[in-house]
Formats: sequence, C-alpha cells, structure tokens
Amino acid sequence: MISIEDFLKIDLRVAVVKHAEIHPNADKLLVLKIDAGDGVEGRQIVAGIKNNYKPEDIVGKRIVIVNNLAPATLRGVESQGMLLAAKDGDQLSIITTEKDIKPGSKIQ
Repeated sequence: MISIEDFLKIDLRVAVVKHAEIHPNADKLLVLKIDAGDGVEGRQIVAGIKNNYKPEDIVGKRIVIVNNLAPATLRGVESQGMLLAAKDGDQLSIITTEKDIKPGSKIQ
C-alpha cells in the first residue's frame, strides 16, 4: 500500500502521439514522439507496445503518461516518461481519453 501523499507525487497528463516508429534495437518497443503540452520539442517515450500497435495506428491518439518519471535509456534510446496501458493476457490497451482533451491536461 502507498499513502495518498505518495500517489499525489505522480503527475499524470494527457499527451498526443505526433510520430511513432519501431525501436531500432528492440523487438517489442516503439519510440513515440509526443506533445505533452509543455512546449518541449522532440519529447519521446519508449513503450513496449509493438506487439499490439503498429506505429501508424497510434499516431494522433491521446494517451495518458507519467509526466514526472525520471528519464531512462531503453536499448540505447532515451525515454522521457511512461505511457499507461492495461494488460489482460496477451491483450494490451493503451489508456486514452474519451474526449479530445488538450495535451498537458492533468489527470485528477
């Protein structure tokens, strides 16, 4: 169990996928260029969703990200956040918004 104070440290935001490509050095990863409403050009997230999503199918989607996660390098490519997804066996579904919420909107 975590406390509400710990949970409130997580900054969940809406982002729009602007570009997606297959990671050059990994079988299950996609590299997503996102707009998280913070004005950072070229921000990217590396996500293990290649088995469930083609790059062209995810461009334009509004996703939910962990905005304040420390950057990590995955197979030589920096990831500057994490997208949220639900998994049920082999089925994976990214978490999206019901409406066209603007990038950077805070999840509450």
